[in-house]
Amino acid sequence: MNNSTKPYKNFTLYLKEHFPYKVQKISINAGFTCPNRDGTKGRGGCTYCNNKSFTPDYSASIKTVSKQLKEGIEFFSHKYEEMKYLAYFQSYTNTYESVDKLKDLYEEALAYPGVVGLVISTRPDCMPDELLNYLEEINKKHYVLIEYGVESTLNSTLERVNRQHTFEESKQTIIKTAERGIPVGAHMILGLPGESRSDLLLHATTLSRLPLTTIKLHQLQIVRGTAMAKEYKLEPQSFNIFQLDEYVELCVDFLELLNPNFYIDRFASQSPKEMLITPDWGVKNYEITQKITKRFKERDTFQGRLFNKSI
Repeated sequence: MNNSTKPYKNFTLYLKEHFPYKVQKISINAGFTCPNRDGTKGRGGCTYCNNKSFTPDYSASIKTVSKQLKEGIEFFSHKYEEMKYLAYFQSYTNTYESVDKLKDLYEEALAYPGVVGLVISTRPDCMPDELLNYLEEINKKHYVLIEYGVESTLNSTLERVNRQHTFEESKQTIIKTAERGIPVGAHMILGLPGESRSDLLLHATTLSRLPLTTIKLHQLQIVRGTAMAKEYKLEPQSFNIFQLDEYVELCVDFLELLNPNFYIDRFASQSPKEMLITPDWGVKNYEITQKITKRFKERDTFQGRLFNKSI
């Protein structure tokens, strides 16, 4: 393999293939809630979730979509002279509202100068056909990517972390979305309690059978203010918290099994230090990515090396 070539397909490459200019995601907090918090499906949310741990400062309080885009663009615009933006509806469940209200929010974002598309993060059990039909039409004029929180392919894990949906629901929604020609992403957490290393690698094989465009991985983090933080305090022995080198090795093993056509959007997540209980690796996300890339090259391997398309 050419040393100048990454041993996996990263999201930057994907953006270069789709846009003739630099593109930056701007995170939007549109004030949504979640059916796992408001009592529709459950209360308290998923046991690992504290939404404040991944909401950027410029979208932390509920401002209009246009105001958040303005502030986000001001934050990023110094990086490149020629840059366009994707409105990233990130916080909570960004399809959990009436279709009319969602249309207003999405169209406000698309009308903002410099915005060329939408990235919508949501749960796989919160995508009605009416909304999918609307997004199919939007996708004919603007770029749209839907990211679904799959988190695990094991129903026993999903139940343990109070996810309140099954993997079968994730699979069905991913297929329905892809059938409409909309790019689909899956978000996975590696290291959820009760999952063995072989379970984690089985996720890669299972996901590889689905019509996905992108994959986001991140290590399990124990974050203050979550039900999982209480569980960890009481029974730390029931968790396998990764050391950094161990996680790097796992990511390489995972990608070896993964469909080589998937683009990797992220390997790790970084909660604010004041909210993070463990693991505190003391490195930035880009440094983790560098370590993973280096390990690929040391092992002379690449994404999809062990992928079996006949399974």
